[in-house]
Amino acid sequence: MFSSRVHKISAGVACLVAALAGAAVSTSAGADSTADVPTFSQFEAATYVDVDGAYVVNGDEVISTRAELRAFYDRMVGKRGKAGKDTSLVVNTTDGRDDKWSAAQALSLTYCVSTRFGSRHADVVAAMSAGAGLWESASSRIDFVYVPAQDGACTTANSSVLFSVEPVVTSQYIARAFFPSTPESQRNVLVADSIWSSGSWEPGDILGHELGHALGFRHEHTRPEAGTCFEDSSWRPLTPYDAASIMHYPQCNGSSADLEFQASDAAGVRALYGS
Repeated sequence: MFSSRVHKISAGVACLVAALAGAAVSTSAGADSTADVPTFSQFEAATYVDVDGAYVVNGDEVISTRAELRAFYDRMVGKRGKAGKDTSLVVNTTDGRDDKWSAAQALSLTYCVSTRFGSRHADVVAAMSAGAGLWESASSRIDFVYVPAQDGACTTANSSVLFSVEPVVTSQYIARAFFPSTPESQRNVLVADSIWSSGSWEPGDILGHELGHALGFRHEHTRPEAGTCFEDSSWRPLTPYDAASIMHYPQCNGSSADLEFQASDAAGVRALYGS
């Protein structure tokens, strides 16, 4: 999730998108200059590397390795979107296959909430419950299971849960998640303090957005209809395009200012996991 309401993507992706569009590229010094498509080395240097070594692209999505970052770069350079492409709530794809949990695993998406949240621990627990409930209420085939007994050792190294929810100190994003295909070592939801000062974006909706990624859903605004914030073409359509989707950033020509869960989001999770 973006750290501000100003339209921006993580630095490396912003650089690449602007160059592909022939637009002015913002440099690290803050000056504007027109540029050709950046080399992979330039793109890599401009991409934010998180506390666990993951590359963060598209605001809040994780790329685990340099090889995967290279593949992402190649898709951006080679596939800048197809104007005639079918559109809808979209699932991430890897090697042409849907990036989703098995039916059995989807009914046991276990997680812990780190006690390192301190006085905010109970608030994060409540926000996670609210975010999970949005998807669970849409499909009986989805069940996020909170395991409080693991909160004291809540890291990605804890094999007693599928993923961890941990605090992070950063101004790069509000929260960050993962996809089902993400390696276990980076399978977490990281939450910054800015989640408590995000205006009309309620913490439960922000974490609902992140849990959408954890279920395999991509950002809605990667579609041609958004007209901005294109990411890549590694996705498959599920439902008609909805600018108000919880997976659509408001600042990317979205029509909802409060990041609320929509009927299209419910239809999308049922289309992918069943009702």
